[in-house]
Amino acid sequence: MSEQKISVAVPSQDPKKKDEKKEEETKQNGAPEDSKKKGDEKAGEDLSEEDLQLKEQLEMLVERLKESNTELHRPALETLRTLIRTSTSSMTSVPKPLKFLHPHYPELQALYETWPPSDDKALFADILSVLAMTYSDTQPRGTLRYRLLSAAMRQSHEPLSEPGSWGHEYVRHLAAELGEEYNARELGEEVEVEMPAKPTEGAPEVKQPEPVGTVDDLRALAMQCAAFLLRHNAEPDAVDLLEELEIADRIAELVDENTYERVCQYMIACVPLLLPPDDVAFLRTAHKIYRQRSMFPQALSLAIRLGDSELIREDFNAPANPVMKRQLAFYLARAQVPKEWLDPQTTEDGVDAGETELPEDLAECLGNTRLSTFFREFGKELGVLEPKSLEDVYKSHLENTRGTTPANVDSARANLAGTFVNAFVNAGFGNDKLMVEAEEGSSWIYKNKDHGMMSAAASLGLSLLWDTDVGLSHVDKYTYSAEEHIKAGALLATGILNTGVRTEADAALALLGDYVDNKSVPLKTSAITGLGLAYVGSHREDLLALLLPHVGDDSVSMEIASLAALALGFIFVGSGNGEIASTILQTLMEREPKHLDEKWARYMALGLALLYLGTQDASDATIMTLRAIEHPISKQAEVLVTSCSWAGTGHVLKVQELLHLCDEHIEKTPKDKEKDKETPTEPPKDDTFQAFAVLGIALVAFGEEIGAEMSLRQFNHLMHYGEPIIRKTVPLALGLVSASNPHLPILDTLSKYSHDNDLQVALNAIFAMGLVGAGTNNARLAQMLRQLAGYYHKEPDCLFMVRIAQGLVHMGKGTITVNPFFMDRQIMSKTSVAGLLATLVAFTDAKAFILDKYHWMLYFLVTAMYPRFLITLDEDLNNLPVTVRVGQAVDVVGQAGKPRTISGFQTHTTPVRLGTTERAELATEEYIPYAHVLEGFVILRKNPGWEKEDKMEL
Repeated sequence: MSEQKISVAVPSQDPKKKDEKKEEETKQNGAPEDSKKKGDEKAGEDLSEEDLQLKEQLEMLVERLKESNTELHRPALETLRTLIRTSTSSMTSVPKPLKFLHPHYPELQALYETWPPSDDKALFADILSVLAMTYSDTQPRGTLRYRLLSAAMRQSHEPLSEPGSWGHEYVRHLAAELGEEYNARELGEEVEVEMPAKPTEGAPEVKQPEPVGTVDDLRALAMQCAAFLLRHNAEPDAVDLLEELEIADRIAELVDENTYERVCQYMIACVPLLLPPDDVAFLRTAHKIYRQRSMFPQALSLAIRLGDSELIREDFNAPANPVMKRQLAFYLARAQVPKEWLDPQTTEDGVDAGETELPEDLAECLGNTRLSTFFREFGKELGVLEPKSLEDVYKSHLENTRGTTPANVDSARANLAGTFVNAFVNAGFGNDKLMVEAEEGSSWIYKNKDHGMMSAAASLGLSLLWDTDVGLSHVDKYTYSAEEHIKAGALLATGILNTGVRTEADAALALLGDYVDNKSVPLKTSAITGLGLAYVGSHREDLLALLLPHVGDDSVSMEIASLAALALGFIFVGSGNGEIASTILQTLMEREPKHLDEKWARYMALGLALLYLGTQDASDATIMTLRAIEHPISKQAEVLVTSCSWAGTGHVLKVQELLHLCDEHIEKTPKDKEKDKETPTEPPKDDTFQAFAVLGIALVAFGEEIGAEMSLRQFNHLMHYGEPIIRKTVPLALGLVSASNPHLPILDTLSKYSHDNDLQVALNAIFAMGLVGAGTNNARLAQMLRQLAGYYHKEPDCLFMVRIAQGLVHMGKGTITVNPFFMDRQIMSKTSVAGLLATLVAFTDAKAFILDKYHWMLYFLVTAMYPRFLITLDEDLNNLPVTVRVGQAVDVVGQAGKPRTISGFQTHTTPVRLGTTERAELATEEYIPYAHVLEGFVILRKNPGWEKEDKMEL
């Protein structure tokens, strides 16, 4: 007995009591005390009078349980229960009754086995379950076992007491053991047999291992524990417990109006850290809870994130309030959700009266048609409406160029750079001096040569971005030009200015549709690309019929087939459309190897990959088919499809797969070429897939902050040890991970790479600097680029790139972002990712695309460009200036109380510009927002209780 005493002695009273205690002991020195004298003296020294009394009372109760008279058992058990429940203890010590009963636990276990099943035995099991907590290290899962036995043995109808009645610690214990037990059962029963070895007993040992209760019993108990945890502000513990027992979806039954918000926030925050299919299940559960509570904006944002057309339609049609519907329409317009998803599944004609109002206000919100007007008003508020000239951006008087005149910079190249800078800087304002406001005949277009004219004409579309009415009339005059390149540029401009805006008129299709079958290659490619940009993410079936024949047609050049595939990838981004996928796969199988060797083939692969953007494992069949294609293009396509499917999920295993691809060393020296001659196409071609693998790592990891941070370290390693193809892609990947989000460490890294000996690495690093700072007006970055302009004043290619990066940094004069995440960085915009990827893929071989005559590919970025504003509107959608606080977003998921969600805020009046990592909140309670995140367009309604408060203060 004495060995099992707990040796940690906690004196609870002053030392002077010791003498009294000894006297008392001598008084009460009866027979039972004699046998245990030694042990008692040890303990007795530091036990107070009350403790001693309690100890004796407990020992008496244990003795009473051993007696044969069964009528004594019930009162003894009841007393035990009361003593244990009412005992209080500090956080650090074991409750007294458990401490004193600890030595008796083995004999109580043995005693328990001898009793016949009855209500008394059930109560006994319940008490043993509590005592088992003190034995959890030697007999795992005892608490749970006795709890289940107790539940199974009850004969009366009254239910077993709630686990919570034994206190918080007991519930925590049960929760931990439930998870272990469930895993043990799932892995197989034999795990359990070895676990509980009984050191003291003989007979009952054999029965011990039998599992008690079914999995359903475990789950029912887990639900009870979760309900207790939710009542006591431990929402994360409740979610974790149910997730361990694979019933996380049932938490929807337990939440109430006080807990649902915290539960949903925690579940959504867990999503990037879960493996499929749990991540989707968590989102669906949170969606279900929000729908139960009629929180439509939150529910719709999760439906968009899931990409589930049925949920989106239900959520959009659920609210009866027309103003709320407008707010939801703004959400859908930002996410570029196809309008067709909102139509009821029946035929288009037999629709209820709800359809009649769609054309009016809702169609306007859904089509983003007023984006241009609001954007210009926003520019006016910020005082950036005036057009900027090239010199305003370059600030060349600050460049420290050596010598007076820059040597060998061909002016055509400088003018071409000017085209892009002017377009990006004045994007969306429609008033730049070079193109829109230029006098007749002195337009900037004529300062360019040949293919330069095409980009110049197309830049008109960027300047008039989102302005479908005025824009088309400006572009129209160039569509009649005799110069083929100007005409082609005008077609592309038509596509660009319709990006992200859906009108009833459908002008882009009407104007570009006829040119798709034109004999002239520039006109044909421009029309195809223009359609891809104008209808990005719209899933329009009529465009499928128009473009698909060009993908499958063996007689057309690889350029046209690939651009058609890419345009379809843009239009059907993330749809997993089987018809397009099978046509592209068919083409990849049937085309001659020399066609697939062309630089354009990567765009056919990208078109296929974009179909599966964010669809996770829906692309498995396609990947299996790709493996059957013998040409190296299949490897590139497989990497692209995999990384697109898991884009933004932070899926660790996929990142590891892609890293494995990066460490394959492909020998390309002439000596080894002879050895590898068995497959003549392999050695020169086969390493392009590594470039895509590097981009893939960025694409999978950029969804959540921890993954993105970890990926930076991998890129650092790849830069040190990778092959040239990997080294030149790493800067692009850095640009993708942190688009429009200029973190200093990333800027410093890119600045270092921009002086690399390998000019291709330097070139891509300069572009990535532009991408990282896109639309931020970052002064430090602008300074770095000015230094680079001086450094590379003799390198026309690099100087061209520096200029473009300068244009990107000042994009929209600092009002436009290309970051693909919105809605508090919770939702990934598929159309944005498509545009960024298409641009970056062009840079994987910059010499062949951007620096050749395909510089117009820079305009692919247009699908990712979106104003970074918060505009507050009243219920009639008119501007409503209110004061808001804007500060750095702080993650408060799972924190106690109501902590501040932003830090270091400044107070502004809307409309206001929001940075990538910033968040806004209303400064007063005068208005209540319809949206749950203050970003983009937010409709406000007057708070009815606000005036009264004001009057009281007066």
